[in-house]
Amino acid sequence: MMRSIRFWGLMVVFQIVFGLTVFGFTRHHYVSRSGETGAAMATVPHAQIAWPGSTGPDDLEQLMSTFPGQVAVQDPEQTLLRADALFVNGDYVQAGEMYQRLVSSGYRNVNLYNNLGLTLHYLGRSQEALQRLNEGIALDSSYQRIWLTLGYVSSQVGRIGDARVALTTAVEMDADNDIGQSAARMLQELP
Repeated sequence: MMRSIRFWGLMVVFQIVFGLTVFGFTRHHYVSRSGETGAAMATVPHAQIAWPGSTGPDDLEQLMSTFPGQVAVQDPEQTLLRADALFVNGDYVQAGEMYQRLVSSGYRNVNLYNNLGLTLHYLGRSQEALQRLNEGIALDSSYQRIWLTLGYVSSQVGRIGDARVALTTAVEMDADNDIGQSAARMLQELP
């Protein structure tokens, strides 16, 4: 039975809207659950993403803007939160792309460089990770977490002297908080 072009056009639009809506709600479910399973990953805060309550034309544009492959860096803070959520969910490739896009856009945030460095390390690009971590330290050398991350990555690539310096710096900043205690434990485990 032949249908009109209009019918098939509407069917395609319906399928796209339906698919994106299901994707959005599924993603929201997993992002909100990552707070339970991702709590052990103290390097990245859990991201909260606002999802549309209806599927009108404006809401569809908002939903489509949350799709990782199409995120523009119009709101760096929201993009950073989305990248952090991808990281927590273990999607290091997409998270890394978003972090890189933020850096390329000129956004400067020490937490961005910390998260990018750790992501690059997990992707097997440890030398690039060390470079990004040092760029982050140049932005704000008082950010304790980046020293911990630098120490961790340095120890993983065999730069024990650099790891010792970074971890000692993290401990000296505040030995009593979680980051300082983690740095102290890592220092004890170094050869």
